Amino acid sequence: MSAPDQLLVIIDPVARHGDGESVRIAKDVLCARADVRICLPDGPAEFARALERCGSRRPVVVGDDRALLRAVDRLHRGRGLGEGPLSVVPVGAPGAVQLAGGLGVPLGAVAAARAVLEGVARRLDLLVDDSGGVVLRGLRIPAGTRAPLGTPYAPGAPGAVWDTCRSLMRTLVGPPASAGPARPARTHRLRVEADGMLLSDLDAPVEDVTVLSRDGVAEVVVRPRAGAAPIRREASAVTVSGASFRYRADTAQVTGPVWTRTWTLRRSAWALTLPVPAP
Repeated sequence: MSAPDQLLVIIDPVARHGDGESVRIAKDVLCARADVRICLPDGPAEFARALERCGSRRPVVVGDDRALLRAVDRLHRGRGLGEGPLSVVPVGAPGAVQLAGGLGVPLGAVAAARAVLEGVARRLDLLVDDSGGVVLRGLRIPAGTRAPLGTPYAPGAPGAVWDTCRSLMRTLVGPPASAGPARPARTHRLRVEADGMLLSDLDAPVEDVTVLSRDGVAEVVVRPRAGAAPIRREASAVTVSGASFRYRADTAQVTGPVWTRTWTLRRSAWALTLPVPAP
């Protein structure tokens, strides 16, 4: 009989207080089949210290998308992201765990815990910006984002990053024409470069810019004013500059304002434990 897995299960305080039953179920499934050490951090500092001291144990994060992002960011900054796979049991409201679901993690506590025990590590790409921040899937720079720094945007229905982008755009441009006079879409002036190639300059107003990591490349889409065709390009590095702007990454946490930012794709930079693919 093989030795049981050695796991460090870090339970985010938001998950503990928000859905204790799902946390209990996940703990029961994991403890039944693995050598588990439970960590109950009270805040981000203790969360980071737990990750730094996991040793030979495989880290398992129980929490929502923000907890997952915090773990990846901490491991990246501590240069431990590539040392072994990270596992996650998503616990939170549907809109708060859609990033984990989009990466392929089961959203039920039992299924997710079983994937931790029985799954396989899958290498994933990462977008890293010039301030050291990380983006797991994608980001968007919409015109007219007036939310204050740190204000979350909670999409109404789970889905992929592009579904979130479309939902956000509908919110930004207002009600349909039948509900009243149409208002012009907001625009801003940005310089967008993909691997040094200029896609849009300050003299061409754009409605938004999106960057999505997909299959070893960063897909860049620049959407000019209504009626103009989107500009699409695949790249390994994307630089956006111009008037100060804010952007929404992954779980739509607002970052900024910034004057310039470069995102570089790092292929297969980290590993996430996912269910074994069906034959």
